[in-house]
Amino acid sequence: MNLTRSLLWVAVGLGMLAGCDRSAPQEMVSAATPDFATAVASAEVSHSEQVWDGVVEAVNQATVSAQTSGRVIELPFDVNDTVPEGAVIVRFTDVEQKSARSRAQAQIASAQASYDEAEAAYKRTSDIYARKLVAKAQLDQERARRDAAKAALVAAQAQAREVGQQMDYTVVRAPYSGIVTERYVQIGETVQPGQPLMAGVSLKDLRVSVQVPQSAITAIRAMQSADILLDSEESKRVKASKVTVFPYADPATHTFTVRLELPGDNTGLYPGMTVKAAFATGEARRLMLPVSALVQRGELQAVYVVDGNTVRLRQIRSGRRIGENVEILAGLADGERYALDPQVAAQWLVRQHGGEPK
Repeated sequence: MNLTRSLLWVAVGLGMLAGCDRSAPQEMVSAATPDFATAVASAEVSHSEQVWDGVVEAVNQATVSAQTSGRVIELPFDVNDTVPEGAVIVRFTDVEQKSARSRAQAQIASAQASYDEAEAAYKRTSDIYARKLVAKAQLDQERARRDAAKAALVAAQAQAREVGQQMDYTVVRAPYSGIVTERYVQIGETVQPGQPLMAGVSLKDLRVSVQVPQSAITAIRAMQSADILLDSEESKRVKASKVTVFPYADPATHTFTVRLELPGDNTGLYPGMTVKAAFATGEARRLMLPVSALVQRGELQAVYVVDGNTVRLRQIRSGRRIGENVEILAGLADGERYALDPQVAAQWLVRQHGGEPK
């Protein structure tokens, strides 16, 4: 190993041995002002959190049932197929419905003719009555016959609308876009009103259901803030758009159900998955550093601390990782300056020892 690399590893090794005890000896170099980028560690006020497991649910999930009788003649989709909103998912025979529609149309025509004749008779009688040539009783009789014919026409039109609705029921459409999870009928099968046809879920709107102990409910109600953790390192999070705390607890487990609503697009979440939910339960000061500023040597972690002209490698203890930052639990104080790029800082140390880095 050449001199340059040896000096670099000596600097790193001595710094790591210093440990978290800041009173212990530490490798340092006092020389010219460091010419690499540094930053000041600053603790920020953030929410303290508690994490519990939750289950992803679809906000829109439904079982579509038949609303008329008929024989299934078309099933364009099967289980696991993606269905767009408004697409035909089941089609029935409509012979009976077409016959009922023809009868309804004939009844409307008959009722319309009766009403037209009764209206004309009433107008003629009204003109004659105005000349005092008929009794008022005859005028009242014609008026009643006209009103009865009008009521029959309205009833026939209502019947036609009902029959038209039955025609519409022979074609079942998807209420929203989603995925078919169950199919309960086959082509050729005869169904009756109320019989289940298909079940599906929408991936557009998702929510997470979490069981939370009663000791944390007061803080969760007050903070109304939660994140869904998308990986084990907590670096990817999705902010819940709404936090709903059920107003009652389970008498068996004494836990409250909390629902977190979030968009399902591009989150990688699907109904039935288990995830971790981080709830804000208060405020705390946290010292966060970029992950790129850490030096990793096996299980040990360190940062290059800069104090004036002095640069030392100090061991630290890190906590949770959030995005591109990591929480520093010990080894670095608020207000201390550190090197943003540990590789550049190490090369600078080597140059101060008289070598030239490769």
